[in-house]
Amino acid sequence: MAEFNTIDDFDIENKTVLVRVDINAPVDPSSGIILDDTRLKLHARTIKELSNKGAKVVILAHQSRPGKKDFTTLSQHADALSDILNLRVKYVDSLFSSSAKEAIRNLKPHDILLLENARFFSEETLSRTPLEQSKTILVRQLSPLIDYFVNDAFAAAHRSQASLVGFTVNTPSAAGRVMEDELTIIQSALDNVEHPCVFLLGGMKPEDSIEVMENVLSNGTADSILTTGIVGNIVLWAAGVDIGQVNKDFIAGRGYEDMVVKAKDLIERFGDKVKYPLDVACEIDGERVDIDNDKIPNEAIFDIGVKTIAFYAKEIREAKYIFANGPAGVFEDPKFAMGTEDLINAMATSNGFSLIGGGHIAAATAGLGLEDQMSHLSSGGGACISMLAGKKLAAVEALKNSRK
Repeated sequence: MAEFNTIDDFDIENKTVLVRVDINAPVDPSSGIILDDTRLKLHARTIKELSNKGAKVVILAHQSRPGKKDFTTLSQHADALSDILNLRVKYVDSLFSSSAKEAIRNLKPHDILLLENARFFSEETLSRTPLEQSKTILVRQLSPLIDYFVNDAFAAAHRSQASLVGFTVNTPSAAGRVMEDELTIIQSALDNVEHPCVFLLGGMKPEDSIEVMENVLSNGTADSILTTGIVGNIVLWAAGVDIGQVNKDFIAGRGYEDMVVKAKDLIERFGDKVKYPLDVACEIDGERVDIDNDKIPNEAIFDIGVKTIAFYAKEIREAKYIFANGPAGVFEDPKFAMGTEDLINAMATSNGFSLIGGGHIAAATAGLGLEDQMSHLSSGGGACISMLAGKKLAAVEALKNSRK
């Protein structure tokens, strides 16, 4: 038996269903135009199913966060969703004003209404328990108007915010199709790992990757960790390699020196299961230069080198399970995209189960047109990596508790 309800558990015909999605998208700050509609297309499936089953659908979502240039209203999102669904998505420019409540009350079966950016509501960004969040103005104002709450926002499932956990306390709640698929596929992959199992960990958030390394090495999931990006540089430094003062300063400047200590501990405990770059790529006189790790100059490292790419690609091709999170280098610069692109290609051509953990590496995979070659491309970087690190996801725990 599933630990949480899904849409199948409720008769939603003629009922008002509040569905929380994550359609946070790159937006051009000057025009407000959505630059990438991947997430809108993803959630369209859940929204369409709710509408087709005769529900009165109310969508709750966020865009960016206060202080950012792309912190905008959701009027463009409503237009984009209308185009994708081929159904009219109404939009109201508030969350719980009298006009928003009136719009909800006036919905007929199959109607779809998108409320304003949830983060325009100041309490939304506070992290608190579901019980505390159930007492926020947002939840108290909207709860009397809805029959069911559906959480489809897997990408935000690691956050304990009002719109994600508050409604589960007093309203019958279920996982949407995106949430259900992500949780089922990722958990099943972790529960049924075949060996050899390789984790490819890179990107700019080393604290996440170090937690994943600790978890999957300690519990025997991983046979090999291939490190790239700033994670690779931290592990190189931890292994006693001189990575150059400029790279040490970059790591220290971001407050990651304690990660070097943690990485050193992991190397001592797990030995050569923790792999690091044999060579790196720097920019010298405007060109990419690949340099062995015992000769790294005092120049910024922008990618893994060609020897590392060959070594890592071989490990990937021989693995039965491959989990990847974070790009190998500054892949936005064509000179330094090689590491990221070649390793994604190695995953795409491997016979093993391949899981891409959202975020920038998912974007790079889509950019190469290889998303269909992967076993699973997760929509949630932070949520996926939390699962890989063995953490519980706040919004998922709230769904489980609402079922009890």
